[in-house]
Amino acid sequence: MAATSGRVLVVDDSEVIRQLIRVNLELEGFEVVTAADGAECLEVVGRVDPDVVTLDVVMPRLDGLRTAARLRASHRTAHLPIAIVSACTPADLERGESVGVDGYLAKPFDPAELIALVRRLRGLPRPVPEGTGRRFAYDFGSIAQLSAQTLRDSALSERPQELVRPDEPRP
Repeated sequence: MAATSGRVLVVDDSEVIRQLIRVNLELEGFEVVTAADGAECLEVVGRVDPDVVTLDVVMPRLDGLRTAARLRASHRTAHLPIAIVSACTPADLERGESVGVDGYLAKPFDPAELIALVRRLRGLPRPVPEGTGRRFAYDFGSIAQLSAQTLRDSALSERPQELVRPDEPRP
């Protein structure tokens, strides 16, 4: 199938997870390139010029949050939409927001939620001008990791929940 939806760089130390993500995205028309950890991601990102990067958090050599921070720090990759696809702690989510991660999907995830997240990130307007702030939206694929309040709030709505900074206007 020809890639018509864009190129995604999938970074995860588990070969099984990389293949699972690859197959699901390729079935939707995405071209997928993979890396086994953050260090490999940084080596290939300039060569493959992805439209979206997905990162696991816990990986050898260079973890996902440090990788995201390095991608944001480089003028060549600062514009890339980044999603964390991992089983994260609330502290990981806060760190992800502080380094500029655009989306989050909890493992285990529904493949349809993965595709929706990548499509949403693919459609984000880029680049974000310096000094205007970033919008941090997290799509939760597993309600098991949500706080009780967020869980109650999400039960009231059938669409994926997005958290935005209090000082940012709602979309």
